[in-house]
Amino acid sequence: MSRRDLANLLMLAALWGASFLFMRLGASEFGPVALVFLRVAGASALLLPWLLWRGEGQALLRHWRPVAVIGLVNSTGPFLLFAVASLALTAGLMAVFNATAPLWAGLIGWLVWGEKLDRSRVLGLAVGLAGVVGLSWGKADLRAGELGVSPALGIAACVGATLLYGLGANLARRQLQAVPPMAVAAGSQLAAALSLAVPAWWWWPAKTPGATAWAAVALLALACTGLAYVLFFRLIASVGATKAISVTFLIPAFAMGWGALILGEWPTMAMLAGCAVILLGTALATGVMRWPPRRAGVA
Repeated sequence: MSRRDLANLLMLAALWGASFLFMRLGASEFGPVALVFLRVAGASALLLPWLLWRGEGQALLRHWRPVAVIGLVNSTGPFLLFAVASLALTAGLMAVFNATAPLWAGLIGWLVWGEKLDRSRVLGLAVGLAGVVGLSWGKADLRAGELGVSPALGIAACVGATLLYGLGANLARRQLQAVPPMAVAAGSQLAAALSLAVPAWWWWPAKTPGATAWAAVALLALACTGLAYVLFFRLIASVGATKAISVTFLIPAFAMGWGALILGEWPTMAMLAGCAVILLGTALATGVMRWPPRRAGVA
């Protein structure tokens, strides 16, 4: 990578890591539904003009149905589930579970579409899923916290969110290959906003949220979603999808750092160990690492 690409990669990881912090700061006052509506509505307000400026609006109109499905599967559902989880789990812990999305993508591709997996990737799935079980073990307390959500429900919400991310990745790869990425990004956020408009009105907070919550939502929508998508697709165009997806391995570190710095949520040794196991499994499952490693001179 060039220095500029590396800077964009680190900025993207910092923004997506911060999204878990901003969910923690905003969800308690807005509630999950209103929070996510404002997130996707703000992101679409930023991305749609950018899409039109690029002259790709017609692509969105031609492919609006599959783009809308991706919006529901890849934004509405996961964002809501992570917002629920943010009422019980730390930012760092949510980010670690988020890193399992490529594992579920591989597992769903294998189970549903019959994709072949070599033994290295099968090993990666096994290691990653073992890491999820190990990280959840002992944290899945069924007692609801002060915000009405138990750690067990929060963990289940994180797993559900990453399952949807895995499904969304498979659907996008099969249905949206010919659609410009910015059309997918802008259209999916618009579809998510439309799907949540009425529920957000119904569940709008009775008490006006404070300035900190509003600032968190604004940053979540404009920086961590809208700007982050622009950076992500710029990276894909510059270095390719395989290198761009390496941001997955950096997000937990930034999320833990933001959580410790702003909220005092210092990661435990068990969380760090679980994170290491999950990232190892993800690296194997996505082909970033191989086991056994290829020998020199062997294709």
